[in-house]
Amino acid sequence: MKPNVGSIDRTLRYVAGIAILGAGFYSKSWWGLIGIVPILTATIRFCPAYVPLGMSTCAKDKK
Repeated sequence: MKPNVGSIDRTLRYVAGIAILGAGFYSKSWWGLIGIVPILTATIRFCPAYVPLGMSTCAKDKK
């Protein structure tokens, strides 16, 4: 898998994931576990949803 999640996108995913987990914990709802998805995609630096869209937020190689 070629990385397609850049550094800013990665940071935003971590923040969003932690916020979703926190909201779920606060409201005592298991739906907060959805916050694991953005944390996981930030950790592995690959988002499967970007593939069919042809997107990448990684910096371009300079050659």
